[in-house]
Amino acid sequence: MTGTLAIDFGTSNTAVAVLDGGTVRRVPIESGADTLPTSVFFPARGGTMRIGEAASHALVAAEEGRYMRALKSVLGTPLLHESRLIGGRRRSLADVIAAFLAELRRRAEAATGLSHRRALSGRPVHFHPDPARDARALSDLRACYQAAGFDEVAFMPEPEAAALACHGMGAAGRIGLIVDVGGGTSDFSVYRTEGDGARILASHGIRLGGTDFDAAISLGHAMPLLGHGSQLRREMGTGLLPVPNAVYADLASWAHIPFVYTPDTLRLARQMARLAVEPRRLIRLATVLADELGHELAFAVERGKIVANDGAGARIGMGFVEPRLEAAITEASLADALRPFGRALEDALGETLDRAGVGAGSIADVVLVGGSSLMRLVTDLASRTMPQARLHRSEAFTAVVDGLALATQAE
Repeated sequence: MTGTLAIDFGTSNTAVAVLDGGTVRRVPIESGADTLPTSVFFPARGGTMRIGEAASHALVAAEEGRYMRALKSVLGTPLLHESRLIGGRRRSLADVIAAFLAELRRRAEAATGLSHRRALSGRPVHFHPDPARDARALSDLRACYQAAGFDEVAFMPEPEAAALACHGMGAAGRIGLIVDVGGGTSDFSVYRTEGDGARILASHGIRLGGTDFDAAISLGHAMPLLGHGSQLRREMGTGLLPVPNAVYADLASWAHIPFVYTPDTLRLARQMARLAVEPRRLIRLATVLADELGHELAFAVERGKIVANDGAGARIGMGFVEPRLEAAITEASLADALRPFGRALEDALGETLDRAGVGAGSIADVVLVGGSSLMRLVTDLASRTMPQARLHRSEAFTAVVDGLALATQAE
């Protein structure tokens, strides 16, 4: 027997579900969990690719190999098709995504006892603001699904899938808003409940998400301890030069971390340490590069972000770089780091309401979807813009895949 597999392939997390007798059944693709991290690990000398928590455990255990996360963010870019030595052989990131999706299909088939050759996949409203690049990203993702063994794949905007899953929160005629802030994009859908469904009034999205939040927090809190913002003495002549920003931007980006570990980059860091006004900071940078500690740093920043978002003072622990090294992060410093993103989110929300032809006062329900929608920056924006609306947080991690599964009923 065959069945359509609903897949919420996210930048940070992934979930899979099927429709079983009209009821959504989330497929436990990892240790009985409804979701798994969208991450992979390839052992350095070959061997079985690991995904999800197993990939993270390999990283934490300092196994030799290549850890990768935020793969979805490279769709539609030239980086997707660049061939690199990964896990003992040359692969592109398109190959890696296809392998991840193929493993999802294999696990889903084992769990459901069905053959899954058709997929309904979520997609952001826009992968990229440029239409040509946006179309290229969708074509890239389709090709990855086909390479993973799916004969047919259809796509549905993620916030519209969430609306399908959440429309029952209000009576018929009630107007709701999906706020879907994931790892790579922020998407919005205005919907009206109608009978047993939801009618989408408008959808809009921008390329801004949790990975951007993490990068800003890292650059503002952790990277200065590695020399970001420091100065260098000139090798010849007088005066000082700023430390270049490029290596810090790459280390702060989940998608770029695996590609910053090159001999040239390490050589540059050691040269800068020799010329640095504050050499100890640049020596730490060289340590991060030499020991490939970028992902440990990114996880430390993410943990600090979560604690500070809950209103508590926190520390970004960097003892793996240097004993007792840490960066303070507070609710206030977190807000300062994320403040530049507030206007973009507010503008995108306003644009969605304008396209739907409704005012903020007409929104009765705001459904927060995606882990980054729970950031205070987002919840404060929703509460400030639509104070009369009821905020729903309970479906943050599964609304999209539930809606995708419900949508397979029409196939």
